[in-house]
Amino acid sequence: MDRFSLKSVLTAVAALALLGLVVAAAFVAGGQAGALDATAWALVPPLVAICLALITKEVYSSLFIGILVGGLFYSGFHFEGMVMHTFEDGFISVLSDSYNMGILIFLVLLGALVAMMNKSGGSAAFGNWAARKIRKKKGAQLATIGMGVLIFIDDYFNCLTVGSVMRPVTDQHRVSRAKLAYLIDATAAPVCIIAPISSWAAAVAGFVEGEDGFSLFLRAIPFNYYALLTIVMMVGMVLMGIEFGSMARHEKEAEKDGIVTAGEEAMVHVDARGTTLELIVPVVSLIVSCFLGMIYSGGFFSGADLVTAFSECDASIGLALGGFFAVIFTVVWYLVRRVLSFRELMECIPEGFKAMTSAILILALAWTLKAMTDSLGAAVYVEGLVKAGAGYMLNFLPAIIFLIGCVLSFATGTSWGTFGILIPIVVDAFADDPQLMIIAISACMAGAVCGDHCSPISDTTIMASAGARCDHVAHVSTQLPYAWVCAGVSFVAYLVAGALRDAAISLTVAVALMVLTLVAIRLWQRKRGVRAER
Repeated sequence: MDRFSLKSVLTAVAALALLGLVVAAAFVAGGQAGALDATAWALVPPLVAICLALITKEVYSSLFIGILVGGLFYSGFHFEGMVMHTFEDGFISVLSDSYNMGILIFLVLLGALVAMMNKSGGSAAFGNWAARKIRKKKGAQLATIGMGVLIFIDDYFNCLTVGSVMRPVTDQHRVSRAKLAYLIDATAAPVCIIAPISSWAAAVAGFVEGEDGFSLFLRAIPFNYYALLTIVMMVGMVLMGIEFGSMARHEKEAEKDGIVTAGEEAMVHVDARGTTLELIVPVVSLIVSCFLGMIYSGGFFSGADLVTAFSECDASIGLALGGFFAVIFTVVWYLVRRVLSFRELMECIPEGFKAMTSAILILALAWTLKAMTDSLGAAVYVEGLVKAGAGYMLNFLPAIIFLIGCVLSFATGTSWGTFGILIPIVVDAFADDPQLMIIAISACMAGAVCGDHCSPISDTTIMASAGARCDHVAHVSTQLPYAWVCAGVSFVAYLVAGALRDAAISLTVAVALMVLTLVAIRLWQRKRGVRAER
């Protein structure tokens, strides 16, 4: 059987299995609304969407079918109830949510800003400058990682800013858009979750009731293996020239044929009078404006200290404000320097909106799917599972919690939602064992980030695709093998941490395991005659 027919058979089998799940759910529900609530069935709709997306390589219809399945489950398979729940409690609810609207506004503003930088020639000038300074493909990738680590305030901001700035550089050095999307995604949530001053630290601290949340966050950083090992893995793979899975094919095409993009148009530079300042100044203004916007929303200018301002900030409002003032500043900057006319600058606004249409549509669908999952009581079901096992195998619980966090975040596409479910349970379950509580909290965070990193319905994954201008399914399918390797090493590291309960020794063992894994992969590739990238 050739490869094409085998793939067709596997696709048909998977589709039949998913259909069988839905039919089985119909029998269980028996026409009763709420019969599937707070059961394992609550996780089926997102799993249907994820499986269909990976099978068909088509994300819009896959997400929509997952939403319809969620509506059917909620209504007890009644058509009218399904339609009303899907639209009233789904699409309309998530698109009228102020937090979600702030993120969409930021996306549009950032799209406009990027369009202005491209039209001014700033992106092209920066690409030419970087091509003279960064002479190798490894250098371009390391520069992308470095910039991703530096922009640690918020993962959305990280994804879109790093992609906008580094895309000309990586294109110049024939780094595939799929690899760029991975580097962006792997320096977004994994970096934010170990940065004390970030919107993520604020969110985690807010979920810890009855304890000093910020102190617990700081103490959990050395045990946050998935985040730390992702950074080690990225740098190690670049230095050793390691690529595997479908990413290797994308990189080979980019290296040999110059095909850097999968499914999206490559960025076109125009002949304008802009210099590198036309990119650097808008990006700096965006960073400063977003930082000020976030601490403003947290009350910093009303007397709150910096840490409190971050812990109480509204990232949605902060980013929207930052994006707005950055666009205004950029318009004035370009007019003063006579790089673009006012008419040309205004034409960039709808151009930026169109560039972000795909990301906006996927986000809207993903948010609606999450609303369907929430309405089915997935959080209640997972909470019951964790509490039921909290009294057994204490030393193994961090590793188990890590896996539960991975599955829940992967199925729902949200790290923060996973934090909100698992962290309060962990705090209650390990109140009498503070050290194990720290390890278990870090396992919650690491598992949530890992599942979020793998999930095609995660907003961070969607924005990484948008930032790199890479086809979304191509990004997900190429990233999964890398994330799974890191997750496997992290799971073993949590087994070690649960037994030793020592931060320094456990982290040393974890890093050593990751390095040995990379060396083993490189030796295996060398045995097969795979050439290291330049």
